[in-house]
Amino acid sequence: KKRTQGREKRHDRTQQETRLASSMSKLNKDILSQAIDDCYAFSAGEAIMIDGEEVKGKKRNFVETIDLQIALKNYDPTRDKRFTGSIKLPQAVRPNMKICILGNAVHAEQAQNAGVDCMTVDDLKKFNKNKKLIKKWAKKYDAFVASDTIIRQIPRLLGPALTKAGKFPTLCTSSENAVEKAEEIKTIAKFQMKKVTCLNVSVGNMNMSKDEVRYNVQLCSNFLTSLLKKNWQNIGKMYIHSTMGPSQQIYF
Repeated sequence: KKRTQGREKRHDRTQQETRLASSMSKLNKDILSQAIDDCYAFSAGEAIMIDGEEVKGKKRNFVETIDLQIALKNYDPTRDKRFTGSIKLPQAVRPNMKICILGNAVHAEQAQNAGVDCMTVDDLKKFNKNKKLIKKWAKKYDAFVASDTIIRQIPRLLGPALTKAGKFPTLCTSSENAVEKAEEIKTIAKFQMKKVTCLNVSVGNMNMSKDEVRYNVQLCSNFLTSLLKKNWQNIGKMYIHSTMGPSQQIYF
């Protein structure tokens, strides 16, 4: 019965993703496809046209990430309600994310068996609330996962450092596998409105197919507009770019 419920939830999520990717999109398919083609070509060391000039790309020794950049309009972060929203993408867009598990005994063992960095409450206590040490340690990781018994102790043990860095841990319940939770984080695209009207989120990498990247761009752009008060009317411009590549405008 649990397996059936799990399959039903995955099926519902897939249907929801499909609706988000295909509905209400105002992105021009041809412009988006050309932008993605140019990202891949530049990353492969080929020449592309930028503002009427030919620019030669360069092949890198690492897998480049593809980011979606959004500039909002008619939105005042000092007056309008700030928002946070996350959407799970079909693939891990940042497979090389460095994640640390703050785990109880069971989750710590899972992490150690999988070769994933882990710290227990006793390890965290060794920081002795030293702000500089905690800040330096937090910089080593892109994200954190914490057991439900530990997450409530984070403010007392580490202060506000992880919150300020935008890395407050993702909750892992006692019934969940901490390593699987860490892998799931690599598929999450998170939008968080702060003090500026520009947003940036990873939507793919150069090991993915162009179709997969295109799908993720549509999924993320439509999800973001669903969070905005006036939907697409709050979108000024959109760009995509690879880690080392130039920005390609996909929405004007």
